[in-house]
Amino acid sequence: MASWLSALTEWLDKTELVQEGSCAIGVMAKSPRAGHSKTRLCPPLRPEQAALLSAAFLRDTTENMVAAATSVPIVRYAAYAPLGTEAALIPHLAAGTTCILADGVLPSLPGVSGFGRCLLHAITELFAHGHSAACVLSSDTPTLPTGILITAAAVLLTGNDRRVVMGACDDGGYYLLGMRAPHAGLFADIAWSTGTVAAATRDRAAALGLDVVVLPTWYDIDDSGSLQRLMSQFEGYPAPWTRRAIEACGLQKLARAPRAA
Repeated sequence: MASWLSALTEWLDKTELVQEGSCAIGVMAKSPRAGHSKTRLCPPLRPEQAALLSAAFLRDTTENMVAAATSVPIVRYAAYAPLGTEAALIPHLAAGTTCILADGVLPSLPGVSGFGRCLLHAITELFAHGHSAACVLSSDTPTLPTGILITAAAVLLTGNDRRVVMGACDDGGYYLLGMRAPHAGLFADIAWSTGTVAAATRDRAAALGLDVVVLPTWYDIDDSGSLQRLMSQFEGYPAPWTRRAIEACGLQKLARAPRAA
């Protein structure tokens, strides 16, 4: 990761950022509720602990976007569902984060189903706000390095309408997908919630003649193994809200490895 960040810094220093407007980043969000949030973490967590972590993930993710916006023109959004839960969501977001509905209630589109409809809804709304580029971002990656968000926005704002950026998770999904135009085909014929999502999306991009810039792989926290990784590794964004939630829940005992020096 250190060598990649050095290469990023060198690229940014040498590149004349001829930017068009701003890049919108929308974190896919639901209001944290016990029994409904991060249920795959229960067990080892209790439902109220999972909801507390979910809230912390959202705050850290949106605060991370604030940090990235000091380097490139990023505008923050929370793409939420279901309708009517916006007020409950706002307290868990960084100040100044705009909420947009992304519940997938769109006209029928061939091959776009399930969570893909919510992602496409979010992308469509972000572009409707007048941005030159738009990304959807997972709420399960609170430690994602800020440099990755900076790279995603910078690459999109210096590209053309064929440019796409994608950051894959190590479980086969993706944590970020960004584009210069709302390419609905990227969400078609994808088997969501499987280990083939990232690969299938790359294949769809190739079939559409799009230019994919691949970001570094990162991990999302959606099961007990990745939760243990979160608590035993301290790389990436510091995620202070998440760290405080871990302490508040007394979860340090789940960590299997000592803190890195």
